[in-house]
Amino acid sequence: MSPLVQFLRHVSFPPDPYLLPTALKSCPALPLTRALHAAAVAAGVALDPFVSSSLLHTYLRFGATADARAVLDGMPQKTVVGWSALVAAHAACGDAEGAWRLLEEMRRGTAGGSGGVEPNAITWNGLVSGFNRSGCARDAVVALVRMHGEGVLRPDATGVSSALSAIGDLGTEAVAVGEQLHGYTVKSGCRLGFVVTALIDMYGKCGRADEIIRVFNESCHMDVATCNALITGLSRNAQVSEALSLFREFLAQGVELDVVSWTSIVACCVQNGKDLEAVELFREMQAQGIEPNSVTIPCVLPAFANVAALMHGRSAHCFALRKGFLHDVYVCSALVDMYAKCGRVRNAKRIFDAMPSRNVVSWNAMIGGYAMHGEAKNAVRLFDSMLMCKQKPNMVTFICVLQACSQAGLTEEGRRYFKEMQHEHGISPRIEHYACMVTLLGRAGKLDEAYDLITDMPFEPDGSIWGSLLGSCRVHGNVDLAEVAAEKLFHLEPDNAGNYVLLSNIYASKKMWGGVNRIREMMKDMGLKKEMGCSWIEIKNKVHMLLAGDDSHPMMTAITDKLKQLNIEMRRLGFAPSTYFVLHDVEEQEKDDILAVHSEKLAVALGLISTSPGTPLRVIKNLRICDDCHEAMKFISCFEGREISVRDTNRFHHFRDGKCSCGDYW
Repeated sequence: MSPLVQFLRHVSFPPDPYLLPTALKSCPALPLTRALHAAAVAAGVALDPFVSSSLLHTYLRFGATADARAVLDGMPQKTVVGWSALVAAHAACGDAEGAWRLLEEMRRGTAGGSGGVEPNAITWNGLVSGFNRSGCARDAVVALVRMHGEGVLRPDATGVSSALSAIGDLGTEAVAVGEQLHGYTVKSGCRLGFVVTALIDMYGKCGRADEIIRVFNESCHMDVATCNALITGLSRNAQVSEALSLFREFLAQGVELDVVSWTSIVACCVQNGKDLEAVELFREMQAQGIEPNSVTIPCVLPAFANVAALMHGRSAHCFALRKGFLHDVYVCSALVDMYAKCGRVRNAKRIFDAMPSRNVVSWNAMIGGYAMHGEAKNAVRLFDSMLMCKQKPNMVTFICVLQACSQAGLTEEGRRYFKEMQHEHGISPRIEHYACMVTLLGRAGKLDEAYDLITDMPFEPDGSIWGSLLGSCRVHGNVDLAEVAAEKLFHLEPDNAGNYVLLSNIYASKKMWGGVNRIREMMKDMGLKKEMGCSWIEIKNKVHMLLAGDDSHPMMTAITDKLKQLNIEMRRLGFAPSTYFVLHDVEEQEKDDILAVHSEKLAVALGLISTSPGTPLRVIKNLRICDDCHEAMKFISCFEGREISVRDTNRFHHFRDGKCSCGDYW
């Protein structure tokens, strides 16, 4: 027997209709609620309207919908408040079918009980809010439409914000309803801060960046929640420059931005390719006394990974360790990914092994890390461990496994995993899986088989598929198939200069200068320019960005002198630049000059003159490394006695003692 019931008996008077509702309101647990309910029945006051209503709401507070329904069924007069609370509770726990059924039962009344009760604005608002909280977005929108259709024209501010949130979750298919609701808020004057925030969020999720700005500008509210919604909405729609500009305005106007604000703008930059800006914002955030949380860390770690900012990543790791964030699976998964992408796959594995729990993202990060480093056997071994641990792989897992097989030339293994994915794991291959298979077969020289796979695909090949085939044609010098793939790419991606350059390089390698000139003229007529090569290197906790052909770096004179010195030594020792893939039909010396300013060479030269002998160098490049730079890195690693890691768009190349970890299979 509960202490409260014992107390009521001890003081020698039964619970009354005034005392029980107060006790129920402060009741801390479901068993005690049931004990109070029993005491009410024993005292003969359970059917009192105040007591029964308090019992119903208390049961719903603990999620005991069956107990609440029993209380409602026992009420002599069932009120709209009781029905509304029960309907909203079923909606809030995701029981859409039960909520709609109760709504109809509310109207017609129960058999042998009181007559029906018409739902009112409270009922409908509770239904909309409940469905939204439980993720039943479609039901929430249906409830809103029915509410309007039945003449209940006054959703309250909570109902409006909940409906807007649900509309946003449905996206563009429901944006027309969102626009109508927006009109209602204007006409009714329902422009509270959280409604404005919900409007901005809804338009952001529906891809209406123009409306985001308009709603914000027309609002007189500028609280932190509204600012956060604005930044997030612009980020979703790739309006990163606008988001950064507005964020700076908020700071200048003295808006007290919080950790959510800073995390949102950092995530915005990372998701839209502004990694250096994200790194600087993270540092500025801490300088302003805003402490990162367990959401901020996994948001910023990809930025460190993308620009090889290993020291920044290590600092974030230490911070997470001090704050106790390493129990968070998302923080640890992001650390695994960061260390792998910064060339420290062993550190990534130590983090992975120490994780208290893992999800599919964790496994994918580690398998993908091994794939990126060309460690196919470790990737496959880890995949087998994943299956033994009963972790179900997803489509990303198989992309990582197929990439690992592709990097190491494990053609038969790749074929087997492609089949197992479909037949044993029930995952239908997507375009990314076919692109991996085309690369796998193409690199192995099975170009005709790769082409047959493309023609047999159950859907139309996209640019990634034909791009994979064109890249393989470059490796094996297959001009005829390269022209087929290139024509497809010119149609699918007419503004992608890289495809034209790749075909031109294939022509150049075969000394087909007529083809080179034709491609050059096509690019000129279309106003296309080759994508600028860009490399990043971290030196003494600072990330340097080097651009091919750009002499703006303050140490460019010293960099150029170092490259000239290395070039002299390379030629003296018999190293000849690989000029086959230089775009233009020019003299050999001019080709050498073109190759000399490739961004990865500039980055390595900067590293050599800025660090002590023997210090490993880590470089990240936005394009694939060319043959000449690959050979040059092997020479420099041996001549300078350095370990040099270069991550291009395809994989890591670890150069040591004149050899590369890829075994020249790339």
